[in-house]
Amino acid sequence: MLSTRKYAPVVSWITGWLTLVGNWTVTLSINFSGAQLILSSISVFNEDFVANAWQTVLCFWAVMAIAFTVNVFGAKYLDLINKICIYWTSASVIIIIVTLLVMADDRRDAEFVFTHFDASASGWPSGWAWFVGLLQASYTLTGYGMVAAMCEEVQNPEREVPKAMVLSVFAAGVTGVLYLVPLLFVLPDVSSILGQLNGQPIGYIFKTVTGSAAGGFGLLFLILGILFFAGVGALTAASRCTYAFARDGAIPGSRLWKSVHPQYDIPLWALVLSTVVDCILGCIYFGSTSAFNAFTGVATICLSVSYGIPILVNLIRGRQAVKHASFSLGRFGFVLNAITVVWITLAIILFCMPTAIPVTPVSMNYASVVFVFFASISLLWYVIRGRKEFSGPPVVSAEEAEHNGQIVGGVGRVVTEDGSAQASFGSDTEKANRK
Repeated sequence: MLSTRKYAPVVSWITGWLTLVGNWTVTLSINFSGAQLILSSISVFNEDFVANAWQTVLCFWAVMAIAFTVNVFGAKYLDLINKICIYWTSASVIIIIVTLLVMADDRRDAEFVFTHFDASASGWPSGWAWFVGLLQASYTLTGYGMVAAMCEEVQNPEREVPKAMVLSVFAAGVTGVLYLVPLLFVLPDVSSILGQLNGQPIGYIFKTVTGSAAGGFGLLFLILGILFFAGVGALTAASRCTYAFARDGAIPGSRLWKSVHPQYDIPLWALVLSTVVDCILGCIYFGSTSAFNAFTGVATICLSVSYGIPILVNLIRGRQAVKHASFSLGRFGFVLNAITVVWITLAIILFCMPTAIPVTPVSMNYASVVFVFFASISLLWYVIRGRKEFSGPPVVSAEEAEHNGQIVGGVGRVVTEDGSAQASFGSDTEKANRK
C-alpha cells in the first residue's frame, strides 16, 4: 500500500473508479472503432455508402455481443486467443507493409514523411493542434495498465505484470512506427482522404494503393482481425476489473457483480455489467458523430490519472514503498515519476479539447461530460456507503504472509512458494460452495 492508512480508502476509491471507467471506455472505443471499420469496408466497394447512426450503433452492439460470447464460452481458450493475436498482428503488419510498398505507383519523398506538418484543417494554432493530435497516440499506448486487472491469473505477478507493461509499450511503439512510416510514403492526396464521408479513410488508402477494391478489403480485413482480438481482450480485462472492484464493495450491487459462475468459472455478471455499460454509452453516437473522440478521451484520461495517482503518492512519500520492489527503476525512478505526473496533468486538459474548431454540438468532444457523469456516481456512492464501509483493497498481514506465502508488491497479494498465482476465481472453499 503506497498511501498512509488514513488516506488509503479514499485514494483507493478514486483510483479504483478511474481504472474501472477507463477499462470500460477502452473496451467501448476499441469495439466501436471496429464497428465503424466494418461498415467502412462496404464503401470500399460502394463509395456512395455512408452508414447512419442507427447502423453504426447496431453494428457496435453486434461486435460487443461477439466479444461477450467469446469471453463466456471461450474463456478457457483466452490464452490461445492471445497467442493467435500476437501472430496475427505481427503477420498483418508485415503483409500490409510489403503490399503497400510493392504495389504503390506513387511515393512521397522523405521530406514529406518526416517534416511535413499541416494543421489548417483543425482550425487550431499549429502548436496546440500538435498537442491535441497526441490523443490518438496516447490512447493507443494507454492500455498497458489494463494487464493489472489480470494479476490473479498471472504467475509471479509482482515481476511479470510490470515487465508486460513496459514491453507492451515498446512493442506497440516499434510496431506503430513500422506500420505508419511506409503508410505515409504511399499516402494518396490528403484532401481526398479528408473528404471521405465515412470518416474511416484507411480502406480508401488501401484501395487506392493496391488499385483494386478486393486488394483494399483484403488489407482492411487484417486490421479488423486485430481489432477483434483487441476487443475481446479489452472486455476480458474490463470484466476482471469490475469483479475485483465489486469484491471490495465499491460498486452499487456488488453482491451480484462479484459472483462467479459455477460452470464457466468466470465473473459472468461483471462481464454482463461491462458489456451493458458499453452498449449504453455507445448511444452517445446518436447525438454526436464525434463520439469516438469522447470515448478515446475518457479512456485516456481515466487510465492515465489512475496510473498517475499512485505515482504522485509515491513521490510525495519519497518513494519509500518501492525501495525493495521486484521491478525497480533504480536511480531514474524519481525523475521518470515526476515527468509522468507533469504529462498526465497536461493530458487531462488536452484530451477534453475538440479536435477541430469552431465547435458545434455535433463536433463537440464530450469526454468531460462522460468523465463528470461517472465521477458523480463515484462520489455519490462514496457518500452513501463507501466512507462508512470501504477500507481499501485487502492487505495481507505479515503473519498471514508468513503462513501462506509472500506479499507481492505491497498490495496484499499472496502467492505460493513455487511462485504460482491463483489461476481461477475464489478459494477452494468458495468453489465448493458454488458447486
